[in-house]
Amino acid sequence: MPTTFSYTALNSKGKSVSGSVPADTRAAAIAAIIAKGYSPIKIAEAGKGQVVAAGGTVDGKAAPKKGGFFGNRVSQRVIEDFTRELASLLAGGVPLSRALSLLKRETKAPGPLALWTQIHQDVTEGNSLADSMAQHPKHFSTIYVAMVRAGESGGFLDVVLAQITEFRTRENELKGKLKAAMVYPCVLAGLAVFVLIFLLTFFIPRFSGIFEQFGGQLPPLTQLILNASYIVQHYILFVAGGVVVLVFLIKRALQTDIGRRRFERTVLGTPLLGRVIAFFAMVRFCRMLGTLLGAGVPLVVSLKTSREAIGNKTLQDTVSFGIDEVQKGASLARALGSAEKLFPSSVVEMIAIAEETGRLDKELVRLSIAYESELDRRLRMLVSLAEPMMLFMMAAFIGTVVVGMLMPVFSLQELIK
Repeated sequence: MPTTFSYTALNSKGKSVSGSVPADTRAAAIAAIIAKGYSPIKIAEAGKGQVVAAGGTVDGKAAPKKGGFFGNRVSQRVIEDFTRELASLLAGGVPLSRALSLLKRETKAPGPLALWTQIHQDVTEGNSLADSMAQHPKHFSTIYVAMVRAGESGGFLDVVLAQITEFRTRENELKGKLKAAMVYPCVLAGLAVFVLIFLLTFFIPRFSGIFEQFGGQLPPLTQLILNASYIVQHYILFVAGGVVVLVFLIKRALQTDIGRRRFERTVLGTPLLGRVIAFFAMVRFCRMLGTLLGAGVPLVVSLKTSREAIGNKTLQDTVSFGIDEVQKGASLARALGSAEKLFPSSVVEMIAIAEETGRLDKELVRLSIAYESELDRRLRMLVSLAEPMMLFMMAAFIGTVVVGMLMPVFSLQELIK
């Protein structure tokens, strides 16, 4: 429901006028006031005591700045709000430089304020918005910059920014589903590790003292468990250090091109999990390609940009071959047909029909939405299989320890003799 904003502004004759406007955000309210031909001086939500000026002042005084550790950060949520409000201002007819200035004046957190100030300064100096954003790759990805550049060159920057907002919203929803699907298996894995450490450090040492009193030869499994318990008890720091070093080496290996490709090939070859990852990559690719084509970006440029959205180098290689085919004059459907790991034959067929009817951008977005539902179904199925598997692994570990510690009890008479 829109919020009512009270304002004080100057009309075309320089006289002060007051009133109120309904708007979803403060930036939208400023755009509505400017559309009336007024220059806003102060604006605030109706009913609030303080009146915040468009220039970032409170009742004529400088607005307090938020400091601290979190105040210097620029989160992705802030970037999304910035994109949404900038699109709203541009759609309302506000010039780019003035829109950036208004957004900068409304920002109080040091991190975002510094970023918007730098972008506004670059734009006023004659640089394009895309070039200004490209200087901050930590906050604006190459895909984001490419779409902004296409919008600037085509004269529909407000449309592109709105599409970016929608795209990022859908992406966050999809990533949220993936993270939510992994919560329960991760909790089970952590519980299994905790129980195993408890057995090795508390439960088993009490049995080891009894076995030492009896003497005799222990079963190999029991001896292996006792040795593991001894190592965990007396060399826990070395074990922890070894785990840290191992994780570090694996992380370094995954940062290399060869290591990352080997890992990706292994994961893609895993039953069920590989198909889910391929589905996720296909949904991202189709949504990005459809959004770029809808924004007027040329096909080859859109393909190269969408390839980066896949996030999997092994699957990116299959798309690279398709891009080469498109550059040679082949149709998109024929080019993508060679990437069997990423695009099922039914998807290729629908893309071919969309090319013939001239609805490629809309069909790609529709496919991304349709297959996102399929991805959600596969995720639920994967989680439903992962839960009993994790429980089985927990039972196997704990059962092995219990059986290993009870085996000497079965031959207790021999140990006593």
